[in-house]
Amino acid sequence: MLTEAFLPKNWLGAVNKFEDADWVMVGLPYDGTCSYRAGARFAPQEIRLASQGLETYSQVFDKDLSEISFYDAGELEFQFGNREDTLSKIENTAREVFGQDKKWFGIGGEHLVTLPAVKACYEKNPELTIIQFDAHADAAENYLEEKFSHATVIRRVSEIIGADNLIQTGIRSGSKEEYDWMQENKTLYNTDEELITRIKTLGGAPIYLSIDLDVLDPSVFCGTGTPEPGGMSFNELIRKLGCLEGLNIVGVDVVELSPHYDASGVSAITAAKVIREVLLLIKPLQKSNR
Repeated sequence: MLTEAFLPKNWLGAVNKFEDADWVMVGLPYDGTCSYRAGARFAPQEIRLASQGLETYSQVFDKDLSEISFYDAGELEFQFGNREDTLSKIENTAREVFGQDKKWFGIGGEHLVTLPAVKACYEKNPELTIIQFDAHADAAENYLEEKFSHATVIRRVSEIIGADNLIQTGIRSGSKEEYDWMQENKTLYNTDEELITRIKTLGGAPIYLSIDLDVLDPSVFCGTGTPEPGGMSFNELIRKLGCLEGLNIVGVDVVELSPHYDASGVSAITAAKVIREVLLLIKPLQKSNR
């Protein structure tokens, strides 16, 4: 057939039909509140392209993407500069995904895209816990006189789920007010021991995992809008993510790649590989009919 001559547009290993999927991957090309270096809106398409250079098998988790049923729905289209419309579209789309008993996998875009997805996820899973991997606290009450920003997103999320249901790790940057807030609410778990001890308390609680890729050190991931020295290596991040294997993860997003700050393309490939590993540590929602 003619179509067989064309390169695939879908994410590596995705199933062909929405109905066959446990997970739905959605590109979220938005960076309207980026306060330093914009460009995260270009990430979803670059990550999708980079995924085609990976293998479907991970030796870390000894699994193949053929064992995970996920559908690549493509990218949402947003009105340029319209934050309210963007957040509304993400929330409504996520609500539709959760409403059909599927799980959400958002590919950003900036970190504010987490907020509307969490709103929809919380409606379906009121016992929700958020696990945030990030260089930055993103817990400001306001940033540049804005309540809704990639720098305030986790504070807004905590107002939905409660700060006692928030787990933050990798944080190495924030204001004094943010660190005081994290200390007061006991949300920060930066050492392996702290993180593992907290994870053991979760049991079967529904989990939303949000990975800001600037949690990685700029020496291995320079393609981001707010690089922060002193971060994790790739292997350290994957090891920490491995601690989550077997948890009841119901939603994920991976955000804050700004691909044009890394002309080598390595950051996009790294983002794609992080996503592959996350897909392989999550457990299926249901049996596939494939």
